[in-house]
This record gives sequence, structure tokens and C-alpha cells, in this order.
Amino acid sequence: MTGADADEENRRPWWKGVTGYQWLVLIVAWLGWVFDSMDSTLYAIVLHPALHDLLGAAASTGDIEWYGGIIFSIFLIGWALGGLLFGVLADHFGRTKTLILTILIYSLFTGMAALSHSWWELALYRLLTAVGIGGEWAAGAALVAETWPEVKRARAAGVLQSAWAGGFFFAALINLLFGGYGWRAIFLIGIFPALITLIIRAVVKEPDRWLKVQRERERVRRITLPTDEEAEWLSPGLGRLFRPDLRRKTVSGTTLAFVAVFGLWGATNWTPTLIRELLAPRHLDPDTITRSVSYAVMSLNAGALAGYLAFGPIADRIGRRPTFFLMCLGSVVMLPLTFLTPKSYGLVLGLLPVLGFFNNGIFSGFPIYLPELYPTRIRATGAGFCFNAGRILASGAPFIKGVLGSFFGPGVATSLIGLIYLLGIAVLPFAPETRGRPLPD
Repeated sequence: MTGADADEENRRPWWKGVTGYQWLVLIVAWLGWVFDSMDSTLYAIVLHPALHDLLGAAASTGDIEWYGGIIFSIFLIGWALGGLLFGVLADHFGRTKTLILTILIYSLFTGMAALSHSWWELALYRLLTAVGIGGEWAAGAALVAETWPEVKRARAAGVLQSAWAGGFFFAALINLLFGGYGWRAIFLIGIFPALITLIIRAVVKEPDRWLKVQRERERVRRITLPTDEEAEWLSPGLGRLFRPDLRRKTVSGTTLAFVAVFGLWGATNWTPTLIRELLAPRHLDPDTITRSVSYAVMSLNAGALAGYLAFGPIADRIGRRPTFFLMCLGSVVMLPLTFLTPKSYGLVLGLLPVLGFFNNGIFSGFPIYLPELYPTRIRATGAGFCFNAGRILASGAPFIKGVLGSFFGPGVATSLIGLIYLLGIAVLPFAPETRGRPLPD
């Protein structure tokens, strides 16, 4: 489809012509991502009380920053490893089967985090939780991209990514309602998303695109001496990502993901710490501080939700690369404004939605853009590699933030971390533009 055809289609209501089953797939994947986000966010919300308990009453703010940063980094490594592993498995064994397995993994180990009796036990459970979370992203993105109509794919991916904000809201709501029962109760609630796997198993089938590729794989397996080109159908695919026809796509996609993840986990996800530090001089009771943190997270993610939903329409209108540029520029400006300048809780609440629009909204670009870069037989592998290799590179961000925060305080540290978005702007001229193009077969 040409860009002109896409523009014509975009003038119609985007939901027209979508089948009931396509909506069902989007809803199921959306729910998987909601609870994915919820379970990943619970730790950020209860970081201080959990580590204060596990490290002992003598633990200082610097100690909590240090060990909190280590656990965040371990979590990102697990997320990346899960995305790489389950991306390959989703290409070879199916998107739906992989989705079910990864949801079970992240639900189980979030619940088991409630059993932690030391900081390293908590780190281990968060590592295993992250393996499931990373794998679920790759399977869900490929499933929706291959099920929805070509010209509506960006909108569907934007709705899918909005689940991340929904998960933040759920995590904040759980903290608001059950925070008084302690951090262990918060983690225990995280086991309930496992129930959604029953729905997925009952109603979601593998995409026709993937089934067609599987039939071709089976044909090649029956060939005694396949050609090199035919043998590629049996390859796991990681080496294929760096061949000349895909190398530029893989490097640019990985770099963009690295920038987004580095900025989010190195800066924005420390919002609860910012709020606690801001309110510390007031000597408020713990319940009031807990509510204030929850409201701040909700405020941030109100803007994030708008960013998630806006990315698709903007990208369909002006292109994928200009939209990534907009999100990177907004993030590099808003991080110091939010973390350095405010002196009041009310002003922070006003700035957080704007930060969330850019800093979180950029993530809608990845379920839109990354599946458009690769053919069906390595789509989940390629998307999973870019998103999660970038995550491995960014795994040091929380640790770096913890070190900087222990020396300079959270405001200066997050502002320095925010400079990473300049790298995102610099790589965009090398990234292919995919607006108006069909998914590669």
C-alpha cells in the first residue's frame, strides 16, 4: 500500500472493518501486557519499604539506592534474556503457546517475591519474573501485528502498548488499597495474572502468517539436501539479523530500544523515590506518603497513556522516524524540568503527565516499528532481539542512577541519565522508514 493509500485509509474511522476475532486477540494480548506491566512496576513502588525491611533498620537512603539499583539492573538483564529466548521460541513453536508460558512465569515469580528474606533472594525472584515479562512482549507484539489488518496495525499496536499504562495504574491502585498490609502482600497479589492463560488457551489460535511459515519449515525438513536458502528456514535466526539486508535495521532498532529503556529505568521509574525525598522534610505519616506516591505514579501514567495512544496516529500521519524524534526531544527536555526544578508536590503532579507522554509514549513505537522490519519467519526473533538486546545494554542504567544518586541526589542523576535521548535522535537518520509498507513475508 502506498503512502497516499494509507493517508486515505487513515481518514476513515480506524476501527471500521476489524473482525470480532481480531478484537479478541488484541484484548487478550492487552491483558497480558497489563499484568506484565503491573508485575514489573510493583517493585518500583515498594522498593523503599521492601529493602528497608530486608537490609535492616540501620539501612540508609544511600544503601537503598545502591541495592535498589543492583536489583533493577538484574531485572533488566532477566527481561532481556527472556525476550531473546522466547522471541526465538515464538518463531518456532508459536506466538500463542509462548504467550501462555511467559505469563505463567512472570506471575509465579512475582508472587514468590513475597517469600524473600534477603535482598539477593528478592533479586533472584525479580530476575525470574523478568524472564517471563521479556518473553511475553515479543510473543504479544508478533501476535497482534500478524492478526490485525495492515493499515490498522499501528493503531492496534498503540492500543496494545497502552496496556503498560494500565499496568502502572493497577500497580498504583494495589499499593493504594493494600499498601497497609506490607510489601509482601503487594507481591503476592501479582500471582493472579496467571488466570488469563486459561482464556488464551481457550480462544486464541496461531496467526495464519505463522502457520504458513510452519508449513514451509516442515517442507524443508523433509528435504534430504536443502539448499542454503532453504536451510535458513530451519535456522534460529539470530545470525540472520546481521546479514547485509537486515543489519542496518537491527542496529538502528536496537539502539532506539536501548535509549528508551535506559531513559525509563534509569530516570523515570525512580519517580516514587523522587516523591519520597520531596516529602521527607514534612515528616508525614507512612500512609500519607504511600498515597502520595500512588497519585504521582497515576499522574505520570495518565500522560503515558495519552502518549501510547497518540504514537500510532502520529506515526501514520508523519512517519515512524519523525515520531521517534518527537518523543526523544520531549524526553530530554522534560526530565530535568521534572526532577530538578519542582519544589512542591503539586508542581510535580503537573509535570509528570507531560514527561510520561514523551518518556513512556515512545514505547508504543516498538510494537509498531520492530515487527515491520522483519519477515514472518524471524519476526518475533528480530523484534525480541532489538527490544531486548537494547535492554541488556541498558541494564546498567539503574545501577548508574543508584551510584549517581548516592553522590548527587536523584534530581541531578536523572537529568544526567536523560541525555541518552540525544543518542536516539542521532541514530534516526540511519533507521529505515516503514510508514505505508506491508509486513514483509
